[in-house]
Amino acid sequence: MVITNDIFLPKEEDLTVEECPLSTPALRAGAFHLGKYCEAANNEFMLCRNETKDPRQCVEAGKAVTACSMEFFRKLKKTCRDEFAQYTHCLDQSSGDLQFRFCRKTQAVYDKCVLENLQIERPEYGYFCRAKVHDTDRPKPPVKEKAVYPDATPGLPEDYPKPPAKYGSRFLWMN
Repeated sequence: MVITNDIFLPKEEDLTVEECPLSTPALRAGAFHLGKYCEAANNEFMLCRNETKDPRQCVEAGKAVTACSMEFFRKLKKTCRDEFAQYTHCLDQSSGDLQFRFCRKTQAVYDKCVLENLQIERPEYGYFCRAKVHDTDRPKPPVKEKAVYPDATPGLPEDYPKPPAKYGSRFLWMN
């Protein structure tokens, strides 16, 4: 990608945030509740990315998503650490591709703990696939107008003589 001097790039300090130091099984174990807990921040970030088509303008929204996920896992660690650890361990050890089906009993214990302590119910199947309306206070980006070009080849005048086709029309149904 070629970059010129007039392109603004954020400084490294602006992009540096605390990352979630979790493994794949832990992220997969907490994914459903995390998605529900941070739904507003995630929707705001994705709306910004889709509307602006420029990730540089959505750095703050991305930081908010990361901060929300860190907050969720800290709360989870305080309240349901053992249940979460058992569920994560089960996902990690029961199959090579971290399938949920082998860990339904530990999942039920974990879900109950999260519901009792964090009041977050595990979303039903297909919840994250549904279309949702997200209200934002961020102004809508300006819409670029489509360029209108003059007709390259002007058409024939309306009174120009149009003789019938020499061998008839190829559109038989139009006759």
